[in-house]
Amino acid sequence: MIQSNLAPNGMAVTPHHLASSSALAILRQGGNAIEAMVAAAATIAVVYPHMNGLGGDGFWLIVPPEGEPIAIDASGAAGSLATVQSYHPQTTIPFRGPQAALTVAGTVSGWQLALDYATQHFADALPLSTLLADAIHYAESGIPVTASQADATKIKAGELAHLPGFSDIYLPKDRAPLAGECLCQPDLARSLKALASEGLDSFYRGTLGKKIAAGMAQIGMPITEHDLIDHQAHYKTPLSVKHSCGTLYNLAPPTQGLVSLAILGILDRFNLEQCDEIQTIHRIVEATKLAFTLRDEHITDPREITLDLQQLLNTTPLDALSQQLKTDHAAPWGEPLLPGDTVWMGVTDKMGYSVSFIQSIYHEFGSGVVIPETGILWQNRGAAFSLETGHPRCLAPRKYPFHTLNPAAAKLNDGRTLVYGSMGGDGQPQTQATLFTRYVQQQLPLQEAISAPRWLLGRTWGNASDSLKLESRFSEETYRGLNALGHRTERLEAWSEATGHAGAIVRHPNGLVEGASDPRSNGSAAGY
Repeated sequence: MIQSNLAPNGMAVTPHHLASSSALAILRQGGNAIEAMVAAAATIAVVYPHMNGLGGDGFWLIVPPEGEPIAIDASGAAGSLATVQSYHPQTTIPFRGPQAALTVAGTVSGWQLALDYATQHFADALPLSTLLADAIHYAESGIPVTASQADATKIKAGELAHLPGFSDIYLPKDRAPLAGECLCQPDLARSLKALASEGLDSFYRGTLGKKIAAGMAQIGMPITEHDLIDHQAHYKTPLSVKHSCGTLYNLAPPTQGLVSLAILGILDRFNLEQCDEIQTIHRIVEATKLAFTLRDEHITDPREITLDLQQLLNTTPLDALSQQLKTDHAAPWGEPLLPGDTVWMGVTDKMGYSVSFIQSIYHEFGSGVVIPETGILWQNRGAAFSLETGHPRCLAPRKYPFHTLNPAAAKLNDGRTLVYGSMGGDGQPQTQATLFTRYVQQQLPLQEAISAPRWLLGRTWGNASDSLKLESRFSEETYRGLNALGHRTERLEAWSEATGHAGAIVRHPNGLVEGASDPRSNGSAAGY
């Protein structure tokens, strides 16, 4: 895939073409970008279940044609029964099972708050039943399993098959489904129908919420009905950084949006427009290492942060960080968090509104736990907590966990508006920096900026090494040059999901919209 798609009215980019089609259908009916995104979010929860779902969290960055962007934090806190003592004698939170499913799922509350925003800015609203219609159909009638889901199921079946409800849905023939086989999710269809008829609030304070709470109690999750009732999504002011090319936006804690902005702020001091491939990779990698030190020092539950993190993105602290970056050798690298799987999606409508959105259950298939009679696979985002007393991310009831999720946007000096992002845990800030650098600063065509070979500093599933992993499409000269700078490199397959599923939409000053999706995914850029 080497050509991006251009359209005169609107555009949707998602990592699954059926979700892109759902969003496009809403835009064609006169719906706005927020409504289209809810439709895409519901559909992709059904058709890409290994990477996201109703049982996960979500974050929104809504960019209006005029004025400042608004963010929505739809993440959930730890359950009221989730205490350090309840995990004793364990020293870490497990990644799978009911004890891993310890935070409230917030994404559906984010859909509702985003629709509330839409009603304040648009005269007409499409009914919720219209927005969820595709998702209900795909859950009820079945979806063709993607190669991505088939591979993830095959690799992870051993650790997931015994967990509550998992095999009944995702191993229907007592084996991992093959790519192209049909997967039906009737319980999930019924849950989506309940949301369509009773409203999205039913997930927390209605009939569906009561069913979810009963199921959680049945399988021993540390979340109660009162935790669901008390949950709310929140509007947030995004973080921003002034860049020589424009103003860049991302999400505040508990996300790592600070990291993504700091990387690009540091790199803005290093003339990447003139760098060759080796120095481009080296400088992005070294800026990533520096930005992760900010994350590890500052990002936790936002209610426990006393420093205004926006100050860290001002000129003086970014100058100080940039002075630590050495262009002639690689700095030592510690041990980041494990990767996670996520979906980034973007939508732009004919009114000029753009949405950058992320929805996730953290690891592949999240906790692996399906809430009885609902078809809802629950996230394991709470695995990001520590059980170490005094640690800034130490677990406590109703505390918010650290999030890798961070959808991005930029208002460029030349009048373009860019929404972009990627899945991939610690890889998200790295892929965002790569996409922005290539497209905005090095002026590669949008699709080429996404399709070109990428890399990941850190771990991948099944590989505990924290090396610099590069897709094998890079030249031998690039590998040798990076090794000479002190990077310990490893090879990934030519088109590796480990480097993320990226996507981007650009609204040009003349009103045309341009979209590009990642050939590493099952996605599309659908415009009209």
